[in-house]
Amino acid sequence: MSIIPEGPLVTADWTAANLENPKVRIFEVSVDPQVYAAAHIPGAVNLDWHVDLVDTVNRDIASREKLEAKLRAAGVEKDSTIVIYGDHNNWFAAWGAWVLDVYGLGAQVKLLDGGRKLWEARGLPLNAEVPAPNPSAITLSSRNEKLRARLVDVLAVAEGRTAGNLVDIRSPDEYSGKIFAPEGVKELSIRAGHVPGAVNVPWATIVNEDGTFKPVDEIRRIYADKGVDGSKPVITYCRIGERSSHSWFALKRILGYEVRNYDGSWTEYGNAVGVPVQNDTGTVWLGK
Repeated sequence: MSIIPEGPLVTADWTAANLENPKVRIFEVSVDPQVYAAAHIPGAVNLDWHVDLVDTVNRDIASREKLEAKLRAAGVEKDSTIVIYGDHNNWFAAWGAWVLDVYGLGAQVKLLDGGRKLWEARGLPLNAEVPAPNPSAITLSSRNEKLRARLVDVLAVAEGRTAGNLVDIRSPDEYSGKIFAPEGVKELSIRAGHVPGAVNVPWATIVNEDGTFKPVDEIRRIYADKGVDGSKPVITYCRIGERSSHSWFALKRILGYEVRNYDGSWTEYGNAVGVPVQNDTGTVWLGK
């Protein structure tokens, strides 16, 4: 066991050295929850983003009571260090970190830098055993709505009624309107393009080839080159809010800017009636 590192990230080496640390709780949040069943970091608990982190009736994040019950069952205490990782470059792991931050656990949450991709590439331990920790009695805070943007907040910035930076973290083709969504993705919108005034900083520009985040100064420069320097509040968005959580994590937790994640993202905005859309390519949805 070793000292808990400062900052929002932990390395694969530190995590591997703390698998038996009773003060550390590890969670996997992957795009495909089935990868956990095949093999996962020893001791990790699965957080199924389709079920555990959302309200399955309303389109919303999980209620405090629901998430509280899940964390209690996983043995999370008020002084636990929570390490989150996942597949696909930690997209949904970062979304899980954002949800936990909304409920007041931000200071306890750390993202495993490089996620499952790096862990597997390094040949670090995996197993299929489902842990059975002793339950806890942790109590979560009420939602911190300052970390979450709604459609009205995005519109206020787009229409110039509120100062702020809108950061579209999708691919250049999604941003320009050339495509509605990545190939094979079913969550679509009626309109293509981006929110007027948003700058495009694809999530992948701030990570290395191995999935780890680039150095802090380089991340800061990448955003500053697009006019995002922390002098104004920031709203991040993507298609459904998971990729934008990755950029939210970089801007909020790594750089320390004032940032909200718009989890409604393009599947809400691009389907909303009466909102302005900038479509640089003029792509029109043809129903197929």
